[in-house]
Amino acid sequence: MTISARFADLTRAMALLFAAVMLAFAAQPLLAQDAAVDDSAAPAAQAVDGEAAAAEEPAYEYYGPEMIKGQPTAFEDGALESMTFQDQYNSDGQYALWMHDYILMPVITVISLFVLGLLLWVVAKYRRREGVEPSRTTHNTLIEVVWTIVPVIILVAIAIPSITLLARQYETPPADAITVKATGYQWYWGYTYPDQGGFEVVSNMLTKEDALTKGEPYQLGVDNRMVVPVGVPLRIQTTGADVIHSFAIPSLWFKLDAIPGRLNERMMTIDEPGIYYGQCMELCGAKHAYMPIAIEAVPMERFRQWIASQGGTFGDEEGTETEDAESAADAAEAGDTGAEAEAEMAEAAAS
Repeated sequence: MTISARFADLTRAMALLFAAVMLAFAAQPLLAQDAAVDDSAAPAAQAVDGEAAAAEEPAYEYYGPEMIKGQPTAFEDGALESMTFQDQYNSDGQYALWMHDYILMPVITVISLFVLGLLLWVVAKYRRREGVEPSRTTHNTLIEVVWTIVPVIILVAIAIPSITLLARQYETPPADAITVKATGYQWYWGYTYPDQGGFEVVSNMLTKEDALTKGEPYQLGVDNRMVVPVGVPLRIQTTGADVIHSFAIPSLWFKLDAIPGRLNERMMTIDEPGIYYGQCMELCGAKHAYMPIAIEAVPMERFRQWIASQGGTFGDEEGTETEDAESAADAAEAGDTGAEAEAEMAEAAAS
C-alpha cells in the first residue's frame, strides 16, 4: 500500500471519529432535556401522591380563642375574680373551691376577728393606769374546758372535708383510663400517648406575634396542645428529662411534679370541652417562665380524629384488625380443608 493510500485511510478514520464525537455532543442536550422532563414529572407525581395521602388523612381543626376557659384573670376595675381561684371544670376542683369558700374562709375570718377583738379588749381594759390592779387569777376550769373543746370541734369539722379532698385527689385511675405521659424538658413539654401508638407531641410557647395572631394569651399559648377527651378518666403520668419540673393546671385542680428517673401518676377528668392553660410551677432554670401548658379537651369523636391525624391508633381498632385477620385466616384454612375433602371424594368416586 502506498503512502497516499495509507494517508487517505487515516483521513477517513479521523473523519469518522470526528463525526461520532460531534453526534455525541449534539445528542447530549436532548438527553439532558429528556432527563429534565423525567425529573419534573417525578415531583409532580410525588405531589399528586402527597395530595392523595393528605386527602385520605382526616382533617382536624384546633379550637379557637372562643373556647378558652381556664386561664388567669387580669385585675381590672377591682375585679374580685383575680383575687381568688380560677373557675373549676372538674368535680375535684369544684369540691376544693366549695371547701375554700364555705369552710376555710368563714372559719378563718371568724377566728381572726374573735382573737383580734379579745386582744383589743385586753389592751383597752388592762392597760397600765393609776389605781387599777389587774386580776391575779391563775386557774379557771370553765375557761380551760372551753378553749380546749371548741378548737377540737373546729379542727374536726375542717378535717372531714380535708381528708375527703385528699382521698379524691389521689384516687387510682381505672384500668381503661386513657394514659398521657407529660415529660418536662428545659424548657418545653412533650406529651406521649402510649395507648394510641406511643407517638410524642412536642409543645413550645408561641412568640408574642404568633400569640396575638391566633388570639391566645402571650406566655400561655403553645404551638401544639395536649389534646384529651372530656368526660373520661385520664391517667396523667409525669417525669423530667433533665431537672425537676411541675405540671400544673389551676382550673383543673391539678399539680404533679415531674422528676427525672421517676414516674408520678394521678387521675384527671375534664367535664367541659375547651382550652385550659397551666405552667411549670417548679423553678427549673433560666427559661422556667416560658414553658406553659395548654390542654385542649374535646369530645371522644374529635379525639379519635386528632389521634388519626397524628398517625396514632386506638387499642380497640388494633383488636378489630387482629380479629379480622384471624377470621380471614380461619376462613382460608376452612376453604383449603373443604377443597381437600372434595378432591378425596372425587378420587374415591373414580376408583
